[in-house]
Amino acid sequence: MEKLAAIFISSFIIAISGAMMPGPVLTVTISESAKRGFIAGPLIVFGHAVLEISLLVLLVLGFADLINNPALLGVVGIAGGAVLLWISFDMLKGIRQLRLDLSSGKSAWGGPVIAGILTSLANPYWIIWWATIGLGYVIISMKLGFIGVAVFFAGHILADLLWYSAVSLFVSRGRKHISDKIYRGIIGICAVILIFFGIYFGVSGIRYFM
Repeated sequence: MEKLAAIFISSFIIAISGAMMPGPVLTVTISESAKRGFIAGPLIVFGHAVLEISLLVLLVLGFADLINNPALLGVVGIAGGAVLLWISFDMLKGIRQLRLDLSSGKSAWGGPVIAGILTSLANPYWIIWWATIGLGYVIISMKLGFIGVAVFFAGHILADLLWYSAVSLFVSRGRKHISDKIYRGIIGICAVILIFFGIYFGVSGIRYFM
C-alpha cells in the first residue's frame, strides 16, 4: 500500500511540474477556454489522456524500444513542427474578424479533444518524457501488477486535469471582462508561441537525423 501511495504522489508531483511549464497544450488550452469556457480544459486533457493510455498500453506490451528510436523521434519532431505551424496559422487566419462568442463553430482542427491529441503528438518532448521518465515509472509500477500501472497513470493524469482545468476556469471566468480586442490579442499571442514551438520542434527533429 505504501509503495502504491509513493508511486501516486511522485507521479502527480512530477506530472504537475511539467504541466505548469509553458508549452503547446497550455497555449491551446488558453485559446480554447476563451472561446468555449471552462469545459475546454477537461476536454483537452481527455484527448491528451486517450493518447497517453494508448502509449501506455504499447509500453506495457513491450514496445518501449520503438520510442527510443532516434529516427522515429526525428520524424515526430518534423511532423510535430508541421502540425503546430498548421494550427498556429489556422488561429491567425481571419483573426481580425474574431469575436469572443462561445456559440461560434468548432476550431478547424476538430475541437478541444482533437487539439489535446494533436498538441501532444506535435511535441517531441512528450515522446522523450515517456521514453525516459514514463518508461521508468511503467517498469517500476508493473512490478505491482495492473493496479500499480493504474495508480501511476491516475496520479499522472490527475495532475494534468487539475492544472489545465484551473487554467480554463481562470480564463473562462474572465471572458466577460475581456473585450474583442484583448481576445484577439490572446489568440494572436498563443498563435505566435505555437509558431515558435513549431519551428523549434521541427529543427530538433532534423537534428536527430544529423
